[in-house]
Amino acid sequence: MMILTTRAFAGFVLSASGVVLGAALLSQYWGGLAPCELCLLQRWPWAAAIAVSLVAIAAGSRPALPWVALVLATLFALGGAIAFYHVGVEQHWFAGPSACTASSGGATTLEDMKRQILGTAPVLCDRVQWSLFGVSMAGWNLFASLGMAGVCAEVFRRTRRPASEAAAA
Repeated sequence: MMILTTRAFAGFVLSASGVVLGAALLSQYWGGLAPCELCLLQRWPWAAAIAVSLVAIAAGSRPALPWVALVLATLFALGGAIAFYHVGVEQHWFAGPSACTASSGGATTLEDMKRQILGTAPVLCDRVQWSLFGVSMAGWNLFASLGMAGVCAEVFRRTRRPASEAAAA
């Protein structure tokens, strides 16, 4: 049986987060997909996970593995919630932020129409720019975030000391 160390776990999370965030940046700068407001927001939990992982690696064995896993699970759950909201906006289950969601119209004058056009972000959050197998990038981010949250939660569950064992120590 292999013992999981804080550094090894943080290295795994760092690698996975780097791949996901790197893919988002590659799709933007190399693939030409401009991110919307919600796409940019979805990147923050991955960046925070990279920062937490780097701190855990630098600290060595000092940070307790269960707590590092719990913090990371929370970050990925938050990322999953943001991604779920974005998928919901794309599918028109939820109203999106007014700054990046197509308006249903309602402009009655040329001035209203001009104000509406200028107040809309160039990339709309409720429009899917790219999909694979019918799943948008927000959907893939949802799967990745929930997968990482599940892995981190399982590491927390397996490595935390039961209350009876902690009391005996």
